[in-house]
Amino acid sequence: MDEEPYIHDHACSGHDECHGHHHEEVVHTGREFAHVGQDVPQKVYILKNLSCANCAAKMEQEIRKMPEVEMATITYATKQLKVAAREQEKLLPRFREICRSIESEVTVTPRDEVQRQPRQEHAGFFVDNRADVLAIAGGAILFVAGEMLERTASNPMIASAAFIIAYILLGCGIVFTAVKNLSKGHVFDENFLMSVATLAAFAIGDFAEAVGVMLFYRVGELFEHIAVERSRSQIMDAVDLRPEVVNLVHGEAVDVIPAGEAEAGDLILVRPGDRIPLDGRVEEGESRIDTSPVTGEPVPVSVKPGMEVISGCVNEQGVLKVRVEKPLSESMVSRILDSVENAAASKPKIDKFITKFARVYTPIVVAAAVATAIIPSLITGDWNHWVYTAITFLVISCPCALVLSVPLAFFSGIGAGSRRGILFKGGVAIEALKSVKAIVMDKTGTITKGSFEVQQATAVGRFTEKQVLTMAADCELDSSHPIGSSIVKAAREMKLELIRPEKSEEISGKGVRAVFRDGEVLCGNKALMEMHGVDTVAYRKKGYGTEVLVAVSGELAGWLVIADVVKEEAREAIGMLKGRNLVTAMLTGDARDSAAAVADMTGIDEVHAQLLPEDKLHELKRIRQEHGPVMFVGDGINDAPVLAGADVGAAMGSGADAAIEAADVVFMTSSVTAIPESIGIANATGRIAMQNVTFALALKLLIMVLGFAGMANMWMAVFADTGVAMLCVLNSIRILYKRV
Repeated sequence: MDEEPYIHDHACSGHDECHGHHHEEVVHTGREFAHVGQDVPQKVYILKNLSCANCAAKMEQEIRKMPEVEMATITYATKQLKVAAREQEKLLPRFREICRSIESEVTVTPRDEVQRQPRQEHAGFFVDNRADVLAIAGGAILFVAGEMLERTASNPMIASAAFIIAYILLGCGIVFTAVKNLSKGHVFDENFLMSVATLAAFAIGDFAEAVGVMLFYRVGELFEHIAVERSRSQIMDAVDLRPEVVNLVHGEAVDVIPAGEAEAGDLILVRPGDRIPLDGRVEEGESRIDTSPVTGEPVPVSVKPGMEVISGCVNEQGVLKVRVEKPLSESMVSRILDSVENAAASKPKIDKFITKFARVYTPIVVAAAVATAIIPSLITGDWNHWVYTAITFLVISCPCALVLSVPLAFFSGIGAGSRRGILFKGGVAIEALKSVKAIVMDKTGTITKGSFEVQQATAVGRFTEKQVLTMAADCELDSSHPIGSSIVKAAREMKLELIRPEKSEEISGKGVRAVFRDGEVLCGNKALMEMHGVDTVAYRKKGYGTEVLVAVSGELAGWLVIADVVKEEAREAIGMLKGRNLVTAMLTGDARDSAAAVADMTGIDEVHAQLLPEDKLHELKRIRQEHGPVMFVGDGINDAPVLAGADVGAAMGSGADAAIEAADVVFMTSSVTAIPESIGIANATGRIAMQNVTFALALKLLIMVLGFAGMANMWMAVFADTGVAMLCVLNSIRILYKRV
């Protein structure tokens, strides 16, 4: 990079907030645990059988209230509870008790225990949901029988008996859970609301309605559960590339061992078609690997001995022996999974608002239901009609469709990004990204490849371009400077024969003077030529890049143009950003002419060159004042303060660890086109989340109005709960397949 390194502590800076202990309204930024002391253990638990988004929010709230707990978050999308607390083994029974008291089927298991267990394959729809399917099937048969008997049987008690048995099959679990939860003070959960609604229907003599609504509710719940699980598994399958086992090489033998047992230094065998299980370096063999599962880049990459390979990529051709450099917990596959899981825990403002809204919305609608049952009935005397209307309100007041509508949309957005090699560090990053007005980029490593290449060779007089390149490479054979190395690399790629000089002298800031058998060669800038009296009248400076002049025995032979290569996709990507009406700007420590040339080649709007790290932050603030929220994209250690200071900081995956740590978004492909892609995903996620909220609220409100007018029934109210939740889930997973 161009500037001096500048290390930045990102633990509590820029746009991130550190929150106090047990603060009730903690904003989930994905960095809630930043303020927790390093001596406080943090542990992740898996909440099996968690099926209610609203219940997850209540569990999180209750666990946070525990005096021993420093911080806790529950992520419904990944079914994970993360806790910072001492002596967690002693607290685990209380975590389990809290979760069971809110949702009785939930079990709490430490994640490391779950990971040691073999992954369970789904046995199929019927086997996975046997109890629900049998209860629904039995209830449905009895419901139909009751309807027929009501019309044909001479004794109405027979039909009533069929309805009562059907209700016991369908609703006994829900009523039992409601009573149990009621004893623990959980009044406004959906079990209680559905129980009161259907039992009230029995009380007014509407047996068929009570059973029918419970049947419809159970069917809706089952399909909602299936839709949620499918969407969750689709996303997790896309990002969970961890291997079960690895092929460990012992001399001539190959042992299959669990991937978690492999250590750095082990030699593993990767056959054609296998996924590379752990990060390492190729020891034997050559092949082409498909990196698209990790980076989203569709073009396969050739690998040979000595080259690094990252886990998650697929070996396409030859057999490889790979020396493990990182164990499973530190390899790329685990880092991607952890990144997505942590990102899912970062809840955007809209999610926080909906969770708070649901807490207020449900008691208000329940109060409205009670008022509707009593006040109009006292005036009109028509208790049956108004109690039925009140029951409809009770069913509508279930908040699950609302609470579920936002997190799954954002989780799908995070999953869609990871499939394209874009890692969002949370819903907060996605939410901020859709509001940006300007894209500010570093030059080296972001718009350019960060590697020098010989762009052009120009010869004058009796010399040829090949001779100019050969003589320059001869002089630079022992050079460690990036420009010198690029000249030697270009000559070797052209298979030119190089001769090491008999004597060479590096002249600081100017170049190299080398002595060969046939004479003296100068290789450097114009100042070096003038220092040795070389006539440079024929030399014509071009725009972009560094020019290295070559002279032989005092005569100018020509010059080379060396430049940091602009990425092939840069111009197209900048065009895509402009198509979204975004301002583009470049900040760099490079010279103004080089920066201006890059901007001209790519179409960037604003150029700010020759900047120190603190100058970059100043320019960023000025751009924000002029245009609005900004996204900064960089890749160096010295970019960390600017990344933290931007509304959204993005880092190239090929960049420094400090920049990646400080960023809100990481582009694994290091491609410039990932910038407009990330904005497209953010916009699509925001639109779908808003569609879900609007649809859920509007339908609930519409059915409430229709119910009050006597035009809606409990069936419609159940659809407004479970049916809407299922549609919101299906709408959310569109992002995975949407072109952005």
